[in-house]
Amino acid sequence: MSEVLVRGGRVVDPSQGLDALRDLRLRDGVVAEIGEHLEPGDGEIVDAGNAFVAPGFIDMHVHLREPGQTHKETVATGCAAAVAGGFTAVACMPNTQPTLDTPALIAQVKRLAADAGLARVYPIAAITRDRAGVELAPFRSLHEAGAVAFSDDGATVASARVLRQAALYARDVPGVFISHCEDADLKGEAVMNEGERSMLLGLAGEPGLAEEIVIARDLLIAGDTKKPFHIAHLTTALGVELVRFARARGFAVTCEVTPHHLLLHDDAFVRFRADAKVNPPLRTPHDSEALRAAVRDGVIDALASDHAPHAREEKVQLLADAPVGFSGLEIAVGAYAQALPGLPLARFVELLSLNPARILGVSGGTLRIGAAADVTVFADRPWRVQAARFHSKGKNTPFDGLTFPRQALATIVGGAVVMEGGSIRSRAKTNRE
Repeated sequence: MSEVLVRGGRVVDPSQGLDALRDLRLRDGVVAEIGEHLEPGDGEIVDAGNAFVAPGFIDMHVHLREPGQTHKETVATGCAAAVAGGFTAVACMPNTQPTLDTPALIAQVKRLAADAGLARVYPIAAITRDRAGVELAPFRSLHEAGAVAFSDDGATVASARVLRQAALYARDVPGVFISHCEDADLKGEAVMNEGERSMLLGLAGEPGLAEEIVIARDLLIAGDTKKPFHIAHLTTALGVELVRFARARGFAVTCEVTPHHLLLHDDAFVRFRADAKVNPPLRTPHDSEALRAAVRDGVIDALASDHAPHAREEKVQLLADAPVGFSGLEIAVGAYAQALPGLPLARFVELLSLNPARILGVSGGTLRIGAAADVTVFADRPWRVQAARFHSKGKNTPFDGLTFPRQALATIVGGAVVMEGGSIRSRAKTNRE
């Protein structure tokens, strides 16, 4: 019998309306007891004094790169980055090489995650074969193999006819459609947001319209087909209003926002460095403010890092040649707190735990008795980002050197402490899903 006592923390669990000083006993992989001043057993004790205890955080948008691009990241290094950042589970996108569009590849990712023995990994399968936007992926068999959602992330399904057909075919298959909203023709060769900054720098810019026109299309397809849709990495003020419009009409739509789109703007390219090159691009202060307001008023459903690691030599190329994205799992909790000062803790936990679990239809998001013993312990204490010390293979982030006000202190998965005080250890195989 394995047991962990998380002692002396402020337990914040929106699923139970709980926000109080409590001890938490985890036994044999599930939550066994919540109470005041619980007696220690024979198991491990995690001191959560002056800290918060929450249902395990879930990042529903990460890129683990494996199979095929293991020089950027592997499932094992991505899981290490996840638990270092306080995430007990991640959902990984299918833009690997080869694309996650067969049951065998979905099963391979799950095996690699089990071997790593750290975070839970929920594979997201492609909507179309090879993410090419033409032939539909085998949704039912992908779901049966373990896919929790479907997305061509990194690319947009260009044909409205193909996407609508996919949504109709997959309507009775569990798993939300996750939309990467970007019109390739409008984007062109852009490397940043179109606006005053791109004009001053003489760089090709992508208008917000390139994102908004696809958001509008996909929301209307969601309403037409009744298939649940989730808008990934929302970046513009108008995009927020489009989601609000769809939701007011009863469409089954949710959306997410990243730490970098909440905090950073298109002035990050002044030195022509690719650290801030991302897809969709960093927008304007007006857009960031609209996103922060949407988090506070409930339009945004989830916070997701869009962790997209690359090898150092790739990101130091010329801006036009460097790949988009950067590592985000290990800075996310701190960056969200920096972007959203004063956000109620219950809302913070809802956005990082309860809602991602609900949207993906996976276990987690609660500390109810009998629930999976996935727990994140975090505290309001300043820390400095040192990208060179990331557990991820990707050491690039535009946040390197900044100080954030909130940090993950311990990560518990399946009742096993896999990270405490920055130290990572694999959990026993018996505790894995």
